[in-house]
Amino acid sequence: MSLFYKAGTSLLRSLPAERAHKTTIKALRAGLGPKAPASMGAALATKVGGLSLPNPVGLAAGFDKDCDVPDAMLAAGFGFVECGTVTPKPQAGNPKPRLFRLSEDAAVINRMGFNNGGLDHFEGRLKARQGKSGIVGANLGANKDSTDRVADYVTGLERLWGLSDYFTINISSPNTPGLRDLQAKDAMDELLGRINEARAALAGDKPSYPIFLKVAPDLESAQIERIVEQARTYGMNAIIVSNTTIARPDSLQSAHKGEGGGLSGQPLFEKSTEILAEFYAASNGTIDLIGVGGIGSGAQAYAKIRAGASAIQLYSALVYQGPALVQEINRDLLARLKADGFETIAQAVGRG
Repeated sequence: MSLFYKAGTSLLRSLPAERAHKTTIKALRAGLGPKAPASMGAALATKVGGLSLPNPVGLAAGFDKDCDVPDAMLAAGFGFVECGTVTPKPQAGNPKPRLFRLSEDAAVINRMGFNNGGLDHFEGRLKARQGKSGIVGANLGANKDSTDRVADYVTGLERLWGLSDYFTINISSPNTPGLRDLQAKDAMDELLGRINEARAALAGDKPSYPIFLKVAPDLESAQIERIVEQARTYGMNAIIVSNTTIARPDSLQSAHKGEGGGLSGQPLFEKSTEILAEFYAASNGTIDLIGVGGIGSGAQAYAKIRAGASAIQLYSALVYQGPALVQEINRDLLARLKADGFETIAQAVGRG
């Protein structure tokens, strides 16, 4: 990482967390982000959920909620960028403060509550980048006050169809009351069934856009097996494992460790990787997985791949290391693939 970006990251960390994030988005929109080489190496090219990626390192949802800087993040070296979570209507989210750095733990707790500008703004941003290269996905959510949350997901799918390269059904945020209830069997049957019907109607006789399912790390083995089966039954193209956790490990040192919301960053790495491996074992390689949770280095990204991920996503580590981190991870992945005798990312998937 250059001294310029190290200094910038250090300066941003001196600001309150949410203000620092907004400042980062403004800087990226002004063209101040890092620029990666056009190609980080052919060995990093991979496929997930039907998408062809130049490298396996993606930007997780939550960083760019309103699809304001996807191209800046692609230019920084990300192989794909997931924007959102977006809900049909704009919403302010939960009361502030709602974003907390746990610096001693290299972690973050957030209870943002799907704050975003709604589908109108998000749709306009995607329309403005039509014709540009790079994989950009939309992470879909439901409004807090919605009387039919499943309909909110269908609305997002319908409005952004043809504009987004893929869609993620986010039912795993802990910060919208009752949202995780959609992970229960009957609720998921209804949700994925209606999503599948809408997709069929939208696609017609043309190929469908990939649809991913994002789940929580706070799951039991029986739930994992059932979710894999439902995802396959309803034609989901990949599962993202995982969102933030409501658990609080005893190892946490920060003064903010008792704040409510979802915990992300380093303390989530071990748990989310174990859950990822369980999903890989349950699926037996029949559905692609994207590994998320606590990734802050090439070694950790590689561990996710070896545990069964065809691609990975990160966000919280950017708070502490800045956006140039993605280039460091990709360079490290190349070295690790070569050292282990793998010519492609795909050869390393599940070889833990």
